[in-house]
Amino acid sequence: MLGRLGLAFEVLPPPDGTEATWSGGEPPGPFALRLAEAKASAVATLQPAALVLAADTIVVLDGTVLGKPADAEDARAILTRLAGRDHTVYTALALAAPGPRRAAGVEATMVRFRDLEPNEIEAYVATGEPLDKAGAYGIQAYGASLVAGVSGCYFNVMGLPVARLLALLREIGWEYRAPGRLRPVGEPGRPFSAA
Repeated sequence: MLGRLGLAFEVLPPPDGTEATWSGGEPPGPFALRLAEAKASAVATLQPAALVLAADTIVVLDGTVLGKPADAEDARAILTRLAGRDHTVYTALALAAPGPRRAAGVEATMVRFRDLEPNEIEAYVATGEPLDKAGAYGIQAYGASLVAGVSGCYFNVMGLPVARLLALLREIGWEYRAPGRLRPVGEPGRPFSAA
């Protein structure tokens, strides 16, 4: 999505130990926000002059976080649970600008899957696409065929709620201008790091 906005960026994985598995004792939105903030803080420590964006996307069905599937069998099970049902996608964003400026927020989007036949699930799993995706699907590619409807920010389901990002940027004194300019208010644009 950053590339589609024309923004130059560098991907820096957060240090080991910043990822966590949901244990069920924390509401999903705050859990995703905590992870995004931990990633942003860890990368900002390594890149103090950079504008750092970190994100964490989770899929929630019946109050339970559905993470990335462990394997193809797990992907089939997750997709079978989602078939014909509504679920919520939460994406938490955290920004760390040079200096003490920080902003974070969570976007929630409801997604409804259409009813799926076992052979449709099998064919989708065979693409390999669901194996590295929260909730075992990616709406931006083959997974679009699973979706009956979206209520809320479509880009959130892809993992980067653009309107939320722009609002957070403004909150810390930065702005985006097409085509591809991101800058502190009143300064020329420059690249930033994404975690």
